[in-house]
Amino acid sequence: MKNRMSCGFGAAILALSLTIVGADVLVHQTQAAESKSHAAMQECAKACSDCQRACDHCSTHCANLAADGKKEHLASLMYCQDCATSCAACAQVCARGGPLAAVMAECCAKCCDQCAKSCEAFPMDAHMKACAEECRKCEKSCKTMSK
Repeated sequence: MKNRMSCGFGAAILALSLTIVGADVLVHQTQAAESKSHAAMQECAKACSDCQRACDHCSTHCANLAADGKKEHLASLMYCQDCATSCAACAQVCARGGPLAAVMAECCAKCCDQCAKSCEAFPMDAHMKACAEECRKCEKSCKTMSK
């Protein structure tokens, strides 16, 4: 009888040990995934912040061109302003690791694509070329983040 109790107690200890080890492995796997996710969010936040500044700079450039009578720059001015706003919001959500980061990144990627297309229509303009390049970098980072 004593031997059976020892066996039962030993089996319970073994089961408890395996449960603890399994939980510990799960915790480490979760922490590794969160760390990777955190790094991706921070990378996306930086790309969005860089793009926001480039779009704000380009929108000022487009406003000056439009004021000089080059009305073809009005559309790109508006795309740059909207893209800058989207990028700023996405950078904030990703920087704090918000639960809607992937949704924001998907939206931001689409905004960056549209803004880049608008700026790429003026390939000889250095400001607009730089803006389009930042938009494409941000779009890529946001697409990676939204997956």
